[in-house]
Amino acid sequence: MEQRISLITLAVRDLAASRRFYVDGLGWEAFLDVDDVLMLRVGEHLLLSLWASDSFAAEVGPSNLGTGIAPITLAHNVSSDAEVDAILDEMERAGGQIVELATRREWGGYSGYAADPDGYRWEIVNAGAGPLTALVAPTAPN
Repeated sequence: MEQRISLITLAVRDLAASRRFYVDGLGWEAFLDVDDVLMLRVGEHLLLSLWASDSFAAEVGPSNLGTGIAPITLAHNVSSDAEVDAILDEMERAGGQIVELATRREWGGYSGYAADPDGYRWEIVNAGAGPLTALVAPTAPN
């Protein structure tokens, strides 16, 4: 697995307030702005994803700081479903724990979740063809 992060996803209570702060207040440009997600390009292969907390919890799990996981995931995007499976296996061999096997998501991508030794969730994901994958999943070397 390459040493990189593709997305930093933060669960937020009020997406409109987050949009006002980052887009209107700081002048950051939205890469993707849909119902429950605002994505901001923060590096060459890095997006900050602000996700409405209810939608976040529906896919990742409870985001209560007192119980459950911390309301953040780290994502590693790749270009194929096979890479998703291989990296999840690699993370498990390295001492991580698979918390959700890879599956086809309702939004069209293919992803699974692994926890590092401290329990932080990594989403290993193939988002399919399109501008998101082109941005965050480097092409395979020749």
